[in-house]
Amino acid sequence: MSQEWASVQFKIVVGVIDLGLGDPDFALLPLKLIRRSAEARLWARFPYFLQYGTEQGDLPFRHALAAFLHRTWGHEVAAEDLMILHGASGALDLICTLFTQPGDTVLTEDPTYFLALRIFADHGLRVIPVPTDAQGLLPDALETLARKHHPRLLYTVPTFQNPGGFTLSEARRQQVVQLAEANGFLVVADEVYHLLYYDEPPPPPMAHFTASEQVISLGSFSKILAPGLRLGWVQAHPTVLKRLTGCGLLDSGGGLNPFTSALLRNLVAEGDLEAHVSHLRKVYGARRRAMEAALRAELPEAAFRTPQGGFFFWVRLPEGGDASALQEVAETFGVRFRPGVLFSPNGGWRDHLRLCFAFYEEELLKEGVRRLAQAVRHEQ
Repeated sequence: MSQEWASVQFKIVVGVIDLGLGDPDFALLPLKLIRRSAEARLWARFPYFLQYGTEQGDLPFRHALAAFLHRTWGHEVAAEDLMILHGASGALDLICTLFTQPGDTVLTEDPTYFLALRIFADHGLRVIPVPTDAQGLLPDALETLARKHHPRLLYTVPTFQNPGGFTLSEARRQQVVQLAEANGFLVVADEVYHLLYYDEPPPPPMAHFTASEQVISLGSFSKILAPGLRLGWVQAHPTVLKRLTGCGLLDSGGGLNPFTSALLRNLVAEGDLEAHVSHLRKVYGARRRAMEAALRAELPEAAFRTPQGGFFFWVRLPEGGDASALQEVAETFGVRFRPGVLFSPNGGWRDHLRLCFAFYEEELLKEGVRRLAQAVRHEQ
């Protein structure tokens, strides 16, 4: 088992429940589905998928993906508007390479996905936070900041946001696009949680607005299938896709992940992916309810909004709480989390922490919250 763990990015410490992990449960990674789909492709007579791939991605796979998105998102998606990439993180990095220069300004929600901040730092970009509320980023604040800082792009997680759990309303989505068109910045929408809803479906994705040249939607199989596939997609206007597919990286190496996309084509085309996503909704929905109940029972003095989808609770500690200071104490009680300051471009949210309900089964989630409550009370 130790050799297998050497292949995994994170490490599990025996006796510690890490509620900070934003990863799917091993038990939910559909090895049998992927094996069946892969076997069908590996018996093909012509090994086209072992050659350098076309820059935009395997066309039959894009047709299958477009049909899947049409069925699940509820609006027409054309294969020509999709590009296959190596996950949402890889797509974000490529967008920064092609559409920004060191010193450019990027706007993000506050709080925002903390590892996106690492990518922006790698590209020498200046990050300016946009205030948020329960419905996502504030359009009036976005307009003010856009006029003041002339950003190159806005990075947003519009649906079941990481870490805040909030969802940008449909009216605000339209306002964001209008502001992008008026002020000339790109909207890069990280939509990896959009299909993981546990109550009512969310508003239409930002992908719905890609008739505008200012909107780029990022999708990924990491949350709805398996992160080790390193497979995702971009949906954007043809002008944007031309810029992406014409870059030197793809000119030299061809399209990204043609082998993996070929192996998954049957899974996407034949309905297995939809069935798996439906299963994930049931499992994650039950885990969300378990964590909510545990928080209300064990930490009634903490404040949070129950997320309608995604992976995360964004929890405010009782008055005077400091999540960074709590970390070390929590470790002694056998529990981990991610402190709020990680998710702030300007060092805020120190009284918040992010908890994930995706990785553990319900009983371990309850035990993790119980340990967290013990640590909080030890600090008071």
